[in-house]
Amino acid sequence: MTPTITFHGAAGCVTGSCMELRTETARVLVDCGMFQGPKTLKALNYEPFPFDAHEIDAVLLTHAHIDHSGLLPKLMRAGFKGPIYTTAATRDLCTVMLADSAGIQESEVRYLNRRNERRGRPPVEPIYTKRDAARVMKQFERVKLGETVEVVPGVSAVYWEAGHILGSASIEVHVEGDEGPIKLLFSGDLGPGGSEFVGDPQGPSGIDHLIMESTYGDRERRNLDAAGRRAALAEELRQAHAAGGPLLIPSFAVERTQELLADLLTVMDDGEAPAGDIFLDSPLAIEATEVFLERGWNPQAGRNPFQEVRPSGRLRFMSKPWESDSLERLRGWHVILAASGMCDAGRIRKHLKRLLWRKDATVLLSGFQAAGTLGRLLADGAQRVSIQGDEVRVHARVRMLDVYSGHADAEALTDWAKARAPVAGSIFLDHGEPDAVRGLIARLEAAGFPADQLVAPEMDETFKLRRARAEAAEGAPARLAPRRAAAPDWHNARARLLMALSEALEAAPDDDAREALIAHLQGALDVDLRQRKEPAEAAQ
Repeated sequence: MTPTITFHGAAGCVTGSCMELRTETARVLVDCGMFQGPKTLKALNYEPFPFDAHEIDAVLLTHAHIDHSGLLPKLMRAGFKGPIYTTAATRDLCTVMLADSAGIQESEVRYLNRRNERRGRPPVEPIYTKRDAARVMKQFERVKLGETVEVVPGVSAVYWEAGHILGSASIEVHVEGDEGPIKLLFSGDLGPGGSEFVGDPQGPSGIDHLIMESTYGDRERRNLDAAGRRAALAEELRQAHAAGGPLLIPSFAVERTQELLADLLTVMDDGEAPAGDIFLDSPLAIEATEVFLERGWNPQAGRNPFQEVRPSGRLRFMSKPWESDSLERLRGWHVILAASGMCDAGRIRKHLKRLLWRKDATVLLSGFQAAGTLGRLLADGAQRVSIQGDEVRVHARVRMLDVYSGHADAEALTDWAKARAPVAGSIFLDHGEPDAVRGLIARLEAAGFPADQLVAPEMDETFKLRRARAEAAEGAPARLAPRRAAAPDWHNARARLLMALSEALEAAPDDDAREALIAHLQGALDVDLRQRKEPAEAAQ
């Protein structure tokens, strides 16, 4: 048969990476990630997989981030018994990350079930448990960069440095097709290069089909060396200190946190920024830091750049809940780093809830913010946000510092794709929101890639992988309508409506005006209910 590829995630959005490669003799997944962002998208995590997990022979894992690895325990629960091939560092990071993900789910489900019981709704179960997370680790098989792995008969793989985070890899895959052998390359998430923290992204040239990420496909970022990056961070610290209050940094627990901590300590020790206490308030980031201390050696730099990232007089690790709660009593200048980086889960939300309304506080966003997340709302300048059901006014300074991004920008992505040439078949652009994908398509066309070679897959879309161009093929129905994966959903719209209503009621001149506004809205609802009720009654 002709091999096929199906994009079960990260198609038209930046989360839930999962691609199914199918040949005559094998079915292999590349990544099995969790969806993040709008609630409509996250709801897919609870639905059955769009494939039979029993029939999956193996998983090729690019790196440890939850949007690439987060549903592996669920895959095991659904019947997958095969090996998960990945690098040693990714395996070690997944040990702590999947356990943390399971703990968050168990905690959230306990809270949700208490609320559901009060509302008369049925209880729900977590996607997976800590026990599941521990069990799936037994299926991990370590691979080394540059070595060929015989995955299953007719499928082999070679892992290449991706430069995204510790242990990240691009994966070259060889499969047998009815037209002969086919060589594919899955980019995974690509780093920007030029960092002393991780290696530069690599990869083979001369491939049949390229599957590459496009997170920053429509934008370029400042290209700074280590000194320039630390200077930019020091300037943000000086401004935050001048504002008179604390600096809160929502940070991804793996790689971003460790890089920021290394630079925070350096700029404070060198006198480039106001010295102060630094609090790492993320149990996951604290555990992950141990992996960086053990496996963070960078051959290009000739050292482990994370050696100083350990508890000291200035840097404090807040593992216990009561330690985290104690931060509420602090006043004056200090720095708090907490997960998650997009502000949609974790301890960062309680810190935002208590600090966003303060004019002397500063929030420093340090990475990509997906559509529908609280981080994206803050980045877009929201004046009011809803956190844990409470409306919060945004008076704090909200800043963006993207020099720590672990993703290649549009120029670097284009250069990486050119270095993989010649590409005989198709180039699939995934892991990007629609504007980013369109932007990268335009750049690749300008770089000389034919327009008919560039493909923007939709969720659950399947393609036949011929030696020349790939062809669209019939597959299972899509779980989401096209272009809905990266769009704010009705949950976001409801939150905006409720905040707008609250603001309008506050601004009304008197109670009569407030009652008139409520009556007007109630009237519109009544009309809508009647219009939907009448056809239903007529059908009876």
